[in-house]
Amino acid sequence: MPKDTLLEPAELDSNLTVLNAEALEPWTLDDGKLHRRYKFSNFSAAFAFMTQAAMVCEVMDHHPKWTNVWNMVEVDLLTHRSKGITLLDIEMAMAMEQIAKQYLS
Repeated sequence: MPKDTLLEPAELDSNLTVLNAEALEPWTLDDGKLHRRYKFSNFSAAFAFMTQAAMVCEVMDHHPKWTNVWNMVEVDLLTHRSKGITLLDIEMAMAMEQIAKQYLS
């Protein structure tokens, strides 16, 4: 299956279970998007996370909708061309979790 193929509900549930087993805090489904709020110790840690994640986004050519206010980063993932959640979103979320662990531990 191509990575940008829309996940069926059972596939999405299975992938979300695997993702959340690796996550420090759960990813949720919010209005058809994967959603996660990260709370870092300060602005520098939040910005460092976003900087590293941005490099992965560029390599994957897959870009999140995200916001940052002081120590909080909120992320929404959705594959726009597929109009839903795909394996690209799951892979991006997993990459973000690995990056976040450097700043949340």
